[in-house]
Amino acid sequence: MSIMALQFPLAAVLILLSAASTTTTAAAAQALPGCSDKCGDLAIPYPFGMKVGCYLGDRFYINCSQGAQPDQPPTAYFGDSNIIVTNISIDVGELRIWNYRGTDCYNKEGNRTYRNRPEFRMGPPYTISDIKNKFYAIGCDTYAIMRGFRGEEEFITGCMSVCNSRGSVDKNSCSGAGCCQINIPSGLNNLTVSLSSYDNHLYVWDFNPCSYAFIVQEDQFDFSSSSFEQLNDTVRLPMVLNWAIGNDTDPCHEAQKRKDFACRANSMCKNRPIIGSVGYLCECLPGYEGNPYHPDGCQDIDECRAFNSCQNGQCLNTSPGNYSCSCHKGYKNDGMNDKTCIKDDSERHSKIVLLLMVSLGVTVGFLVLFLGISWKCWGMKKREFIKLKEKHFKENGGLLLLQQLASHGSSMRTTKIFPAEELEKATNNYHESRVLGEGGYGTVYKGILPDDTMVAIKKSKGGALTQSDQFVNEVIVLSQINHKNVVKLLGCCLETEVPLLVYEFITHGTLYEHIHKKRSSLPFELRMKIATQSAEALSHLHSSISTPIIHRDVKTANILLDDDYTAKVSDFGASRLVPSGQTDIQTLVLGTFGYLDPEYLQSNQLTEKSDVYSFGVVLVELLTSKMPVSKDRCLASIFLASMEEGWLNQILDDGIVNEGNIETVKKVANLAKQCLRVNGEERPSMKEVAKELEEMNVTAKYPWRFNANFCEEENEYLLGSVNSDAYVVGNGKGDCSSSGLTGGTTTAYDSMQIEQLMPHDGGR
Repeated sequence: MSIMALQFPLAAVLILLSAASTTTTAAAAQALPGCSDKCGDLAIPYPFGMKVGCYLGDRFYINCSQGAQPDQPPTAYFGDSNIIVTNISIDVGELRIWNYRGTDCYNKEGNRTYRNRPEFRMGPPYTISDIKNKFYAIGCDTYAIMRGFRGEEEFITGCMSVCNSRGSVDKNSCSGAGCCQINIPSGLNNLTVSLSSYDNHLYVWDFNPCSYAFIVQEDQFDFSSSSFEQLNDTVRLPMVLNWAIGNDTDPCHEAQKRKDFACRANSMCKNRPIIGSVGYLCECLPGYEGNPYHPDGCQDIDECRAFNSCQNGQCLNTSPGNYSCSCHKGYKNDGMNDKTCIKDDSERHSKIVLLLMVSLGVTVGFLVLFLGISWKCWGMKKREFIKLKEKHFKENGGLLLLQQLASHGSSMRTTKIFPAEELEKATNNYHESRVLGEGGYGTVYKGILPDDTMVAIKKSKGGALTQSDQFVNEVIVLSQINHKNVVKLLGCCLETEVPLLVYEFITHGTLYEHIHKKRSSLPFELRMKIATQSAEALSHLHSSISTPIIHRDVKTANILLDDDYTAKVSDFGASRLVPSGQTDIQTLVLGTFGYLDPEYLQSNQLTEKSDVYSFGVVLVELLTSKMPVSKDRCLASIFLASMEEGWLNQILDDGIVNEGNIETVKKVANLAKQCLRVNGEERPSMKEVAKELEEMNVTAKYPWRFNANFCEEENEYLLGSVNSDAYVVGNGKGDCSSSGLTGGTTTAYDSMQIEQLMPHDGGR
């Protein structure tokens, strides 16, 4: 969701007027009668105020406090807090404040000397602007986590910044070497920022003893290598908040029924176009200006004061957005409009007859001209519409897709090209009630085609060329896969502003929801079935098709379940095709925090074993029912530590483990441990993992068919003996720094987001 500037549907003459009357509009932000409208140089318009009776409610109270010294100007604080307000806008409903920053400092021995984890709690109707702000982390041994809430729903996101010398800092961009930045989820009103380090700044302390993290207005911060020293407690950074009136979820519809409705005379109510926000804003009707919250309401715009086009007459301000001319003696209105004055003489009657004849001729001529122009305009609009579709086709990677289709030839399955109108109708014009979930590369909607077939429609996030490349990549990848445990691609649409993919509809949600959101209770046997099917799908991608595919974002949120709890691997937006003869790919790091292969994270070398590591985290989730990342701690590190220390039983899910399956559980845990080896060459392949899980399933169902010694020997031959030295457990506390990132090279990483699925029922 985004914040959009309010737009007034004025006539062309009022558009010119608004440009000529900036001073008048700016002066309209007045306070209530008898109330001060200034705190120092800051204008305080109603509904805000500085004393009882001058503001619309406690949420709009501004505490104007005099400085410590008489010559210091007063400071405006938000309510009784220590938050300083620097600007208030009633036109777009925004509040600018000075923000706090998170700090994490160490001495040269690696001991923490100072740590600050700021919390920001405002509550409705205030939200943090996702359009005007960015989240930054500054440092050379730094990872930062931001936790926020939209109502009861928690959102977690963050980024990491790594470098080993001042010279390796990327001075021209904030791309991961010394500085990283990410967008902020929309609609957040409570937020906490936390910082940590991988090596306690031991190797960079001489030039970077401290890390910083903060939210700042995007155009008010420029990163440079000197930012390491300049970001101290005396530096103030601005942040923009959204505000609204009231707490209703359907604001205007509900608010207009109440006596305390805030929109006054000659104004109208506007709902905020922000997902998760509450409340409403007011704006003046076309032809009016002023403060729509003030008891006097909005005032009629005096067009005559702005400009006077009446020649030979006097301008008279009439209805809103209109004026007329009162002609001087010897002149009159021309009879066709009241905004011009023409000379009046004795030949008035002749002119009237002539005027009628001319009018008739003009009318007929105008009708012919109108029909001609209409026909021409229709043709021009049709051509423009075709050109627009062609433009979208190119921008959405259509040419690249055609090239890829031609290069892959018969290996590609035929996909249907859907018209944009059909998909709009199928999703009720992409109504928010049809949203199934949100991922790193787009939003998924439930759609119903004309033949009543239910589908899942993925709408890519626009705004960058790389998103088009991801879209084409997903089409190419999915078109080559035909496996019962991989979600099927039915078609795509390229002629819209953002590209669309159409999948089969999977009815039972994601494995993530079933494990962590308690939608259903999955017994151990069913979890084994899902794990086996997911492993078989990944094994098929790696070794059973002509051009192998690395998924690159294996996680429980990307494993869908149908009515029979059959696993379907999905979301191939980050996947990569492996050219013939290659075993690894040099690429920027993409994936989800908590599932990322530490070897891939450090070397940028993507291999099939990167998927094996991520699948190992999925196995641990199935055994423990715990989140992959919790309170800045990685589940993989906690699990490996528990295996090393011999207290595996303490982290297993008691609801699925019993005496009858404990041996199989231990085998699965050992398999997960081997998948999580830091050295990728020591991990098993997905084919070996799938075979091992299948044998565990059969052994669990028919134990009398297998000899225990034979299974033990086969497992040892298939996966090798366990080497405890192959794991990095760090400090034994489960910190994410134990994933094998020990420094030594400088690499710029993509920002990583821990994606939160939206709580919608239905499939994917």
